[in-house]
Amino acid sequence: MKVGDLVSVIDDNLKGKVLNIIANQVKIEDEHGFTYNLNKEQLTIIDSGLYENVPVITKKEPAKITSKKHNKAPLKLDLHFNFLVKDPSGYDAFERLMIQKEKLLETIDFCRKNHIKNLQVIHGIGDGVLQKMVYDVLEGLTGVEYDSDGFFYHQSGKVDVRFL
Repeated sequence: MKVGDLVSVIDDNLKGKVLNIIANQVKIEDEHGFTYNLNKEQLTIIDSGLYENVPVITKKEPAKITSKKHNKAPLKLDLHFNFLVKDPSGYDAFERLMIQKEKLLETIDFCRKNHIKNLQVIHGIGDGVLQKMVYDVLEGLTGVEYDSDGFFYHQSGKVDVRFL
């Protein structure tokens, strides 16, 4: 250590330039012009070229591991009637609604038996009869979460159900 060196205090957030050295005492001046008298053991030399020749190794960040159990897309149930039967023209409105309700209940039972956590029920946008039936069925169930009064309640055409 000599006069003019840049030093840093080991146990403090203080840097400065060495003004003079008398025995074991070093007088430094910080960047604001304040002077301090410190012991040599409290200081370390700041060497700007210390790491110039050290190569920088950039390591690839490891991919986040997610279990297969939590990485599953939700099971989708489309309640549009033409997907549930072969000939949709042979049913009246009440029969259609009861078939759709039965399919919804079967799918919910299937999800519970097979430990499926997420179900997406697609009811479509229309008069709201099928949507009302879906929400009535979900309201009567225990151990399920769904957005019953969301912002897009009458506009989304689907409801996401989470089994607890």
